[in-house]
Amino acid sequence: MTSHATERQHAQPPNRAERKARLLATIEQQRIDILVESSRWREASRPLDDGWRSLMRFRGIILAAGGLAVLQSARHPSALVRAGKRIAAGALLFNRARRLYDQFR
Repeated sequence: MTSHATERQHAQPPNRAERKARLLATIEQQRIDILVESSRWREASRPLDDGWRSLMRFRGIILAAGGLAVLQSARHPSALVRAGKRIAAGALLFNRARRLYDQFR
């Protein structure tokens, strides 16, 4: 017999306590990994959460304005299109002005 074959014959499989200890160590490491990743996830999503919370503060006003917009658009559909164009143009103008301000600041 070769020495490799004899090693396999004499090598004992890990007993129950050793396997349990290895599994517990693996579980503990996975728990630590989950804690670290959840912390990173919370940190990465914080701006979105803050924006959502600030939006929800004005939920009633947003719903009322949306209802009024629906009523108005049902009565005068072309006015809604004009208002949409003005809002889009205003948003583009605001972004361009902000970029220009940041550039010269």
